Amino acid sequence: MTLPDFSPSIDPVKLDKLAEVAIKVGLQLQKGQDLVLTAPLVAVPLVRLITAHAYKAGASTVTTFYSDEETTLARYRHGHDESFDRAPNWLFDGMAKAYENGAARLAIAGDNPLLLSQEDPTKVGRANKATSIAYKPALEHISNFDINWNICSYPNPSWAKLVFPDMPIEEAVRKLADAIFAASRVDRDDPIAAWAEHNAELRKRSTWLNGERFAALHFTGPGTDLKVGLADGHEWHGGASTAKNGVTCNPNIPTEEVFTTPHALKVEGHVSSTKPLSHQGTLIDDIQVRFEGGRIVEAKASKGEAVLNKVLDTDEGARRLGEVALVPHSSPISASGVLFYNTLFDENASCHIALGQCYSKCFLDGASLSQDQIKAQGGNSSLIHIDWMIGSDKVDIDGIRADGSKIPVMRKGEWA
Repeated sequence: MTLPDFSPSIDPVKLDKLAEVAIKVGLQLQKGQDLVLTAPLVAVPLVRLITAHAYKAGASTVTTFYSDEETTLARYRHGHDESFDRAPNWLFDGMAKAYENGAARLAIAGDNPLLLSQEDPTKVGRANKATSIAYKPALEHISNFDINWNICSYPNPSWAKLVFPDMPIEEAVRKLADAIFAASRVDRDDPIAAWAEHNAELRKRSTWLNGERFAALHFTGPGTDLKVGLADGHEWHGGASTAKNGVTCNPNIPTEEVFTTPHALKVEGHVSSTKPLSHQGTLIDDIQVRFEGGRIVEAKASKGEAVLNKVLDTDEGARRLGEVALVPHSSPISASGVLFYNTLFDENASCHIALGQCYSKCFLDGASLSQDQIKAQGGNSSLIHIDWMIGSDKVDIDGIRADGSKIPVMRKGEWA
């Protein structure tokens, strides 16, 4: 099969700018650094551009691992039952070794969000769990922010058709590509300068929140009355951050959030999702959960409920929170009116929480804390980290101080 350099629907100049931003802003790839890259097979045009920019920046080696929708589906159609409890440990062990040796990590997202929606949810859940277990050694280097890493996206036709179902495929791809470019700030004359300005704004928000030292956040809105206690010694971050290897990077392209670590034992109340969650090829919609003592004790969804419950049973930490993030409803991604069915984008259109693993960088002096210290301060540990959206223009958020007094943080989805 011959793959074209570019789809005629995708602006090649903007795609090249996205590749440059991924390397220079997303990763700030260092001279002599190895790069581990993962991507859907259809994203070859972007992979080629990223690889070129990586070597121009001085990369030592660029190693790409591809996924393919048809070969993924082949497993569910023809694989033996016991295979769904297996994962390529050797591959993930190799990735972990690469990160230990200083490699950077870049993932290109763009898989069909509904790829596995018609497959056996039990098999999907088993495969996800096996992968989570195998991937943990590599994931820890990412969640602990040991290395510079980044995620960006490519407009896969199957994804575009889901987002714009009533359009011819080429037009849908063009429209999704334009939405990705706008959200990633590569539709500007100088995207790198635009990112510097945006990072400064996010830093102002996180600086204010860090100055307030809230003990908890209280979310209220339709189907939501949730008090999220914040970890002891938590620290808010947003935009560019410095990894433990000393490199300042933007892990997510795009990003509109400021985020921190909740206290794993201090979440109470109920909350409803405001956007669908696409997880490993399954759409989970209308999520409603109830927390007691920091743990989800009741969960339901109108779609994908079986997969949701399999996720929650991954391990003890899967029912507790590892992240809480604030995003104004007027963010550019929300204002676009596009539902991406992709967490990288939809989480940046809405306040959100994440089940599972916390980020050690979201603690004061997090780089020097042991895992036991992080746990003692309320940080959660899990094989998973899954964001889902709980914000809208109908949700209010109050910050609760240690003395019980409250201060408005957001009103109707906007900064108060």
